[in-house]
Amino acid sequence: MEKIIINGGRPLHGTVEVSGAKNAAVPIILATLLIDDKCVIENVPGISDVSLSLDILAAMGCRIRMLGRNTVEIDSRPARGGLSPYELVRQMRGSYYLVGAELGRWSRAYVGLPGGCNFGVRPIDQHIKGFKALGAEVRVEGGYIDARAERLSGASIYFDTVTVGGTINIMIAAAKAKGTTVIENAAREPHVVDLANFLNSCGAKISGAGTDVIKIRGVDKLYGSTYAIIPDMIEAGTYMCAAAATRGCLHIANVIPKHLESISAKLEEMGVEVIENDDSIDVRHTGELRRVNIKTLPYPGFPTDMNPQIGVLLCLAKGVSCLTEGVFDNRFRYVEELKRMGANINVDGATAIIEGGHELSPAPVKAVDLRAGVAMIIAGLAASGRTEIEDIHYIERGYDDIVGKLRAVGADIKKVIIPDPSVFEKAN
Repeated sequence: MEKIIINGGRPLHGTVEVSGAKNAAVPIILATLLIDDKCVIENVPGISDVSLSLDILAAMGCRIRMLGRNTVEIDSRPARGGLSPYELVRQMRGSYYLVGAELGRWSRAYVGLPGGCNFGVRPIDQHIKGFKALGAEVRVEGGYIDARAERLSGASIYFDTVTVGGTINIMIAAAKAKGTTVIENAAREPHVVDLANFLNSCGAKISGAGTDVIKIRGVDKLYGSTYAIIPDMIEAGTYMCAAAATRGCLHIANVIPKHLESISAKLEEMGVEVIENDDSIDVRHTGELRRVNIKTLPYPGFPTDMNPQIGVLLCLAKGVSCLTEGVFDNRFRYVEELKRMGANINVDGATAIIEGGHELSPAPVKAVDLRAGVAMIIAGLAASGRTEIEDIHYIERGYDDIVGKLRAVGADIKKVIIPDPSVFEKAN
């Protein structure tokens, strides 16, 4: 068993560099299946979701070559559809992008249902609605998505709810469809824009990404390109919260400050100093944290992926704060772990009432999902004493060398391997 052990109570000081965005890397890597050519993807984060994505493509016949720690060459010319290993696909949510990629290239997709973090019901009904509008027949049975079409044709698609995954999947599928596809009520997240920019660099004709109406004019062929993934706004926001929680000061490099505006605004409302530079941001704890009310919303609203991290900060802010989740069900599973550290939080439906202003106490906790896990790291950094975090594989799904990066800015943090007691007993 692997654990992260933190001796907290130390302010963070120094520079931390943000890696490529997880939420852009996974769809871009899987979208290379569309392209009957070589692609070189730069600024790839060293995380387990990326490793899984590359393993899936390799199992489908793609030639994968690492050109550096954060640069990968993907040659999808030998790939064949329908071969993604079920045991790998079920380990990550973003694997459903294989459906759009296989449909777009071969007019047939056969992919296992995805896994990943559990935030309650996250249906793929809007994805299926979009595929059907493009002319595919879709069946979900036996743990697999089976979709097929004679040829995909452009269509007008209106999403009933804003769906990032659905927007991305239909963009991928429609890139080579005959005619023009219009997506209305589209997601506006930066990683949606990044995927569109990548596909356009390969010869696609996509316009409107970043607005709620996206137009995809289908092309007959896509070509290889070299493309660099955008910085990870959620990783940057995580370090912003860590600086404030530890009463420290961090220079966070390799960011796009505009992507962080909703996070910066709330931190400033709490009394944290935030200075935006061209491609970096400085965050400094300047005094007592103040209570605020926050509701997570689709971009450009406050991101749901920052709910647990800001939740920790609200525990340290004087007064009563309301944190409302406006995107995913069951996002507050991390609350029980924070309570082990002395947090005073009551959850009523989609809203957490947080009575802050109390110091957190170190305790053994676990990561119940990716963002909840990194929230436990922030809590451990803020609490004076030893905190142990289990189930850290969730954290490694989305954070590139977080232990090393935090240690470099003054944290007493390490990853350790704890022998399994049952194995020891069998050996004796």
